[in-house]
Amino acid sequence: MNSAEYIEFKKQRELGDIVSDTFAFMRTQFKPFFGAFFKIVGPFLAVMVIALALYLYYVGDQFNLMITSDIPNFENALLIFGLALFYFISLLLVYTVSQSTVLHYIKSYTIGHGKVDVTTIRKEVYASLLSFIGLAFLVAASLIVGMIVCCLPAVYLWVPLSLTFSIMVFAKKGAFDAYSDSFILVKDNWWMTFATLFVIAIIVAVASWAFSIPATIYTYLKMGIFSGEVDAETMMDYFKDPIYIIFNILSSIAQFMLNIISLVAGVFVYFNLNEQKNFTGTFERIQNLGNTPEN
Repeated sequence: MNSAEYIEFKKQRELGDIVSDTFAFMRTQFKPFFGAFFKIVGPFLAVMVIALALYLYYVGDQFNLMITSDIPNFENALLIFGLALFYFISLLLVYTVSQSTVLHYIKSYTIGHGKVDVTTIRKEVYASLLSFIGLAFLVAASLIVGMIVCCLPAVYLWVPLSLTFSIMVFAKKGAFDAYSDSFILVKDNWWMTFATLFVIAIIVAVASWAFSIPATIYTYLKMGIFSGEVDAETMMDYFKDPIYIIFNILSSIAQFMLNIISLVAGVFVYFNLNEQKNFTGTFERIQNLGNTPEN
């Protein structure tokens, strides 16, 4: 690729630089990144879409049966539980593989100075899948405990724990080491890291909300809320309406894709903090002084 388009990750950045470089990376790497992304994540995303469609349709159908029947049907409840479990597992896998793919793509990008090896990325994603799932459960459990205790501990934990996956990939640490090292990395820089992650979260949330507007408008129109005439029968049919299902699937896919912005920004945050503490990129550039890049 053109050296002028190469974005150096391993350097210190201010908040504004992290935000602008995140979108610059997405812009300059749009075609190769999403080409590699869908080759690896595509099958998992397709399964998630199927699971979501089945869940939305059958839950709506079973909801109608429960409303119209006075006798509880345990088979219906079992079906809903099975579909919910199927959707949860597919959701967990697609988000885990997605996060791993983004991080390993950037790893290949930095190693190749802009050139990526999709075959190596795929191998590393599959090889680290169990580690990513284990770390995801560890992070999720910590945040849940933080929420149960109080919201403030959860917010405090969210900042360092959002960097654990980057530490695992770029520092080549195990799940538990990455977990503990995240607190060391953020130490003395918690507020700046929080501000950066919070700004990115707001951008992604607003964009996600925009994609959910069509589904929300259709919901209100279908249920007669705008006209003030709410029909109970229409409300029950609404839950298995194909248009409603399609809108929700598109909204879920949009939110899933927008999550990539947070992942890329998180990598910039990681390298910014790593440079402040370890100067890894600075030492690499000093060692490479005088080296002629390959054409």
